[in-house]
Amino acid sequence: MIDEFKRARVNPRHVYPQSFDLADVTYWVTHEPAYGRQAVYLDDVDPGAGIPPLSAAELQAVRAQGVRIFAPPIPALLAVDESTNSLVPSQYARDIRAAGLKIITWSFERSDLRRGAAFGGFYAAYDPQGKVVQTDSDMYLALDALARQVGVMGVFSDWPATVSYYASCMGLD
Repeated sequence: MIDEFKRARVNPRHVYPQSFDLADVTYWVTHEPAYGRQAVYLDDVDPGAGIPPLSAAELQAVRAQGVRIFAPPIPALLAVDESTNSLVPSQYARDIRAAGLKIITWSFERSDLRRGAAFGGFYAAYDPQGKVVQTDSDMYLALDALARQVGVMGVFSDWPATVSYYASCMGLD
């Protein structure tokens, strides 16, 4: 893949190669450093499917291998603060940041949230009882928490208009 980018003379600054396989990402970091600098290690954490989050020590080990960008799904990054009924960074999000990793997340607007997060499935699992996200427009609350509190550098989205609109209104890149 990287060879194709090089043959096409694609500037490495415009490429974010990504993989769920850490070996791929560390290969790019080590052997293709110009492209590996922005390599994204996709995290497939899903406790409901028996895939636990990485521990703080594992996250630090990932960073020690040269990975700079880590990409867990949105439900891994947000939690509901029961005292204020607001969205806050999850412990996992705080551990990722403490390990020195930048964060990209996925996938925004993957679920139908017209009836709220309680009916949104995996992609809305951060609010399983629908205390905060009660309608689809409340997704801006999730996006705002991801941007301002978690500090994500990017969001993969199936329908990028909402993310683009939010970023434009908030003066984000």
